[in-house]
Amino acid sequence: MGEKPTFVPFRGDQHLIEAIDAAVCLRDPRAITYALRQVLRDAIADPRIELPPCVRQPLAGHYARRELYRSEQLGYVVIAMCWGPGQGTPLHDHDALWCVEGVWQGELIVTPYAMQETDGDRCRFAAQEVMYGEQGSAGSLIPPHEYHTLRNASDTDIAVSVHVYEAPMERSTVFEPLGDGWYQRRIKVLETDCG
Repeated sequence: MGEKPTFVPFRGDQHLIEAIDAAVCLRDPRAITYALRQVLRDAIADPRIELPPCVRQPLAGHYARRELYRSEQLGYVVIAMCWGPGQGTPLHDHDALWCVEGVWQGELIVTPYAMQETDGDRCRFAAQEVMYGEQGSAGSLIPPHEYHTLRNASDTDIAVSVHVYEAPMERSTVFEPLGDGWYQRRIKVLETDCG
C-alpha cells in the first residue's frame, strides 16, 4: 500500500501512487522507467484519476512546477508542470536522476541533445531528432542521456505534464548558448510553485 500524499491530494491519488510504488520497487532504472511510462499512460486515460485544479494554472514568465507527492520510503517525487502558451525550458540536464514524464494535456516538443565535447564550463552539443509528446504519451530520460529542452507546442493553449523523478530534483545544470554549438554551463536551483 502506498503512503498518503504529503503535498497536494487529488481524486485517485492513492491509485496512482500505488502503481508508481510498484514500478519504482523494480530497482533497475531501465525496468523502472519502462514500467512508469505505462503507469503514466494508464493514469492519463483513467477517469478515476483527476489532477488538482492548481496544475492547470499557468504562471507568467515561466512554466509552473508543483509538487504533488514525495515518497519518503522510496525517495521519488511527482511534479506536475503547467506550460503556458509557448513556454519552455533552456537546454538542461536532470542532475543525473532518471525521470519519466507523461503529457496530461496539450502537446510538448522535446529536443534531445548529445554532448560532443567539454572545455571547462563550456560544452558543445548537437541537437537530435525532435520528438512530439501528445496527450496520453509518456517518455523517459536515463543518465547520461538526459540533455534536452522541453516546450509547449501551442502558442494559444496550456499544456500539463506529470514528471516522476528518481529523487527530489533541487538543482539542474542549464546550458546557455554561446554560438557555434557551444554552451556555457550554469547551475540553477529549482523551486516549486504554490498551488
